[in-house]
Amino acid sequence: MISVKRLLIGRPLKSEQLGDQKLSKTKALAILSSDALSSVAYGPEQILLVLITIGAAAFWYSIPIAAGVLVLLTALILSYRQIIYAYPQGGGAYVVSKENLGKYPGLIAGGSLLVDYILTVAVSVSAGTDAITSAFPGLHPYNVPIAILFVLMITTLNLRGVTESASFLAYPVYLFVLAIFITIGVGLFRMIAGDVPAELHTPLGTPVAGVSLFLLLRAFASGSSALTGVEAISNAIPNFKTPAPANAAKTLAAMGILLAVLFSGIVVLAYYYGVIPNEQVTVISEIAERVFGRNFMYFFIQGTTALILILAANTGYSAFPLLAVNLAKDKFIPRMFTVRGDRLGYSNGILSLGVLSIILIIAFEGRTEHLIPLYAVGVFIPFTLSQTGMMVKWIREKPQGWAGKLAINTTGALISFVVTIMFFLTKFPQVWPVLIFLPLIILLFYRIRKHYEAVADQLRLTTCEEEPLAIEGNVIILPVAGITHVVENSLRYAQSLSASQIIAVHVPFEREEEHAFEEKWKKFHPEIRLVSLYSPYRSIIHPLIKFIDTVQRKANESHYQVTVIVPQFIPKKGWHNILHNQSSLLIRTHLLYRRNVIITTVPYHLKK
Repeated sequence: MISVKRLLIGRPLKSEQLGDQKLSKTKALAILSSDALSSVAYGPEQILLVLITIGAAAFWYSIPIAAGVLVLLTALILSYRQIIYAYPQGGGAYVVSKENLGKYPGLIAGGSLLVDYILTVAVSVSAGTDAITSAFPGLHPYNVPIAILFVLMITTLNLRGVTESASFLAYPVYLFVLAIFITIGVGLFRMIAGDVPAELHTPLGTPVAGVSLFLLLRAFASGSSALTGVEAISNAIPNFKTPAPANAAKTLAAMGILLAVLFSGIVVLAYYYGVIPNEQVTVISEIAERVFGRNFMYFFIQGTTALILILAANTGYSAFPLLAVNLAKDKFIPRMFTVRGDRLGYSNGILSLGVLSIILIIAFEGRTEHLIPLYAVGVFIPFTLSQTGMMVKWIREKPQGWAGKLAINTTGALISFVVTIMFFLTKFPQVWPVLIFLPLIILLFYRIRKHYEAVADQLRLTTCEEEPLAIEGNVIILPVAGITHVVENSLRYAQSLSASQIIAVHVPFEREEEHAFEEKWKKFHPEIRLVSLYSPYRSIIHPLIKFIDTVQRKANESHYQVTVIVPQFIPKKGWHNILHNQSSLLIRTHLLYRRNVIITTVPYHLKK
């Protein structure tokens, strides 16, 4: 197993090599922006899907709606830039909300983002798999296995370390950006050259019957799904090379510019080329076909789009473990999430994300497109909370230039709140689960925190507890199944402890077996007392535990300690364990929950 592990994730790294696992701005832009950039593939389409309910004549509204999305993007980028400098330890919306709004708003933000990163992986990989199986229809029945294979590949890459995964995954991301830039450039050139017939689109400002403010807000909310993933950089600041905050801020700005150009470019081309969304062909595919025709560039764009949709999952793998670390440090989730693995990444977070994403893909049979509204609302709740938290921070601290910062955060908070409300009003059948799982997650966080507090209170030396009674002697109980080297080895160890009394216990299932064993024992170790516990119901555990409880009660009266020594042989090969009945494991498991009984295992290693 160790050799397979080394092959998959590489040799362990020393803690001193942590600095080598930090990201440059170029690599960070690729792996932390992949989710946001991939939303260019479906964000503009979401706007058109709302407007088409009125008719293609309403498509010109996509231009002002896109402008509104860019305003929100600007507010979010500027706000998260402030968060990066204010909270350089990472944690993003969770830390901001917790420190400025209180524990529960922080947990709402943290819980939303944890679930959202799981949805990011499941939705992105499923969407990318759909793109591949659309090109090769024969693979369609294998959507789920293909999606699971992609999740396993990305999980393995991330277990190898941040820099290795970034080095490999950066190329497809930048190829996608290049492909879309070429599409926008050629598309705009053809528009300027007059190659695009004017009748393909309705002129800007044309009155359209049936358009309402509610419809426009609904289209705006749907288009804002292109902004999912914007917060990832603020969660992953510790992954950046020094100076981490400055590098993270520059990467965030670069991501904002790229997303703004790609998103607005696709919206403009979709409008001018009169692209109408349908279930069979994506908007990007239709734009590419109209700009280039069905040639190499068309398939290049389709291929890079499929790749970026799959690799958008990597944003989750970068941000989820670091958010989990912050929650674990505050004792709201298990402490195991704070432990670095062999390659210095938070491997427990990476593995948990992979497993939960696979469960989601299997549960929805790879058809996770219905989770997109839930995925989007899961982002805009933390957006709203983090913006509000920053507003409170500026009002409370009033640093230099706080009024301008407050204006930015207020704008972001208001727009994010409107988008969140619109999702609930227009897509309630898809987003209602958030009203169930968020309270459940917060309850889980609360119970975990209470457990850690109870443990700490009981382990603290200053706790006022009764002084433990002095131990005046030791009674050793040795369960035996036969007269073997295993028992002999354990018996020698028991005798070395100079116990007040050693009791060997045998649990026979037949009376003949009981008498035969007693005769053998008299010849083997007559100086050691043997107790036979006949078990007519063929249970080893029940009579043994009952006997131990009886001895322990009597021992307590004399201030004696009871120790159970469990003999166990260890097979040479691990798989040999399944050939044996594991009685020692069952005995240990039951005794662990008995107070005032010490359990010792004496292993005997087999040589062949």
